[in-house]
Amino acid sequence: MTGEPSDLESVAAEALPRLGATALRTLADRIQAGWPEQAVLAGPGEEYTEIARAVLDARAAAGRSAEETAGFLRGLAAGYNRRAAEISVEPVWSGPGTHPVPVRATARVLVELIERASHELMLMTYSARPHEQLRRALREAAERGVAVTVVVETLRGARGALGGPEPAEAFAGVGGIELWHWPPQQRTERNSRTHAKIAVADRRELLVSSANLTQSGVDRNIEAGLRVRGGTAPERAAEHLTELKTRGVLERLAETRQQEGG
Repeated sequence: MTGEPSDLESVAAEALPRLGATALRTLADRIQAGWPEQAVLAGPGEEYTEIARAVLDARAAAGRSAEETAGFLRGLAAGYNRRAAEISVEPVWSGPGTHPVPVRATARVLVELIERASHELMLMTYSARPHEQLRRALREAAERGVAVTVVVETLRGARGALGGPEPAEAFAGVGGIELWHWPPQQRTERNSRTHAKIAVADRRELLVSSANLTQSGVDRNIEAGLRVRGGTAPERAAEHLTELKTRGVLERLAETRQQEGG
């Protein structure tokens, strides 16, 4: 035994976020009940049929019984539901607070997210300016071995919509982080922008916010966002960014290895 997942396990795991737990249980029920193949494949939409076909093919290749396959699919669906039930979502705000309605501050939540990262950290922002608390948290993350990726807009990419220094300069002197960007030649529309503002830690925690990585964005402006802990959203966000890098949509801009004052 190699410990590697079988084709059936891989296909089913990939199918789950696309189909959802309910449809996967339906597929399991049909397989265990011995439905004819065409009846098993008949479902709501072409995506269901495509995924069901892949599961049936993987089952045949693995030589799994109907009972074993159905049990595996149901277990996968149950685990997915348990994981979804553990999701925590809370609002995050920048700007003035109010005593009657306590809320988490963007700067504090972002720093906590960075501090909790143990192996992977991904950030994306439109504008960026030096923010010493964030720079310190990023530096410490890189020093403890976290792979830090920051995707920024560029002045050329913004086509005059951004002023001042390059957003990437906000991270100058922070050693060990990778800077990426969306090259203008990769954009299908002339006025497209890198406008997302997100942070993902270890594919377990996600912050989506209107706030740029600037003092105004995370502290002074009225900005709003959501922090999501658990569930599939953090993982999907990280996977999407990784895929954009892999496909060459995003390209490496620079790597700042020089330490502060070096």
